[in-house]
Amino acid sequence: MEINSDISKRVVIRQEDLSWTDESSGVSRRLLEQGSSRSTSVIRLAPGSSLKVDGECGHEILVLDGALECGSDGYLGGDYLKDPADLPKTYSTESGATLFLKSYHEDQGEGQRILVKTSERPWYQGLVDGLSVMPLSESGTKHTALVHWDPGTRFNPHRHFGGEEIYVLEGVFADEFGKYPKGSWMRSPHLSAHCPYSVEGCTILVKTGHLLED
Repeated sequence: MEINSDISKRVVIRQEDLSWTDESSGVSRRLLEQGSSRSTSVIRLAPGSSLKVDGECGHEILVLDGALECGSDGYLGGDYLKDPADLPKTYSTESGATLFLKSYHEDQGEGQRILVKTSERPWYQGLVDGLSVMPLSESGTKHTALVHWDPGTRFNPHRHFGGEEIYVLEGVFADEFGKYPKGSWMRSPHLSAHCPYSVEGCTILVKTGHLLED
């Protein structure tokens, strides 16, 4: 099954556009994209449930809320995890959790595991006043970061080499094409352009440079 798999097309999905699909006992999913080499979802785990992630491809997880365990490791809301291709992993939760999950076929050289406790990491000044950035991972042209926008912040018009993907964590993100409240997901193709801003302020998860080819 392929959903929003053509990376040459812009896609915008707002939280209210999708219902939760029950996948297994205690596991519900909002599937944002599914293709031959990528899958992006928001997953809700009920208390006492677990989720098995395929080990043949690496994955990225941002814990949106709740608490998550994998073996002896524990992760809380705000934690970012990037795992290389390895053995399958099972994530479980006693109290419940919501995750933003990306699965992908790992590129050569992307074999390093990354864990960022975002509550403990500093924010850095962005390219314009009112913008703060927290880098999460970097590999070749690919960059993943949290970006915080103070109310009234406007960014310069720019073009995305390798495309851009955004998930809105808090507030309302906007550009000349529309407004995107909390829970919105958008994917803009290679060499697309826009002029983003936020009137209300927002925090977004941003991934760039990963849409050069499928």
